[in-house]
Amino acid sequence: MTNILLKLSARDLVHADLASCGWAGSDHQLAGVAKQLERARIGEVDYLAVCPATNIPVAKGGVDYQVKDGVGTLWQLAVHPALQSCGIGTFLVEASELRIRSRGLRQAELAVEESNPRARALYERLGYVAYDRQPDSWDEQAPDGSLRRYETICTLMRKELA
Repeated sequence: MTNILLKLSARDLVHADLASCGWAGSDHQLAGVAKQLERARIGEVDYLAVCPATNIPVAKGGVDYQVKDGVGTLWQLAVHPALQSCGIGTFLVEASELRIRSRGLRQAELAVEESNPRARALYERLGYVAYDRQPDSWDEQAPDGSLRRYETICTLMRKELA
């Protein structure tokens, strides 16, 4: 899948990419992504990198097939902050949906933080519909390296794939 205007491609994220993904989160977050790559190796998830011609990731995200039967759950989607609002997030979501359909599945779901209206607007533009909300939390690394629990409320969204 390529985007002619930006000459983007989507491929599997690999361990070697993590060194150039500092824009996507802390060392703690990237260590978590590294663990997900082991799950990708055994087929439980797809973890994608969106790259321009340089082949260095400018966006990344996963599709987890273990959350709910028959559903691909998009998660950990991120676009380089300097490149947001350039169509890269749309490309990432569409590439993820292609992976879901290639497994014979017809439904995609995701959770978006209620404090992130830009992301929610993107997902709505792409056909996702809110169906519930739920609390979520995860460990977040502070600038001093310590971990703290981050708590939020997410809107759950789904899309039927053609």
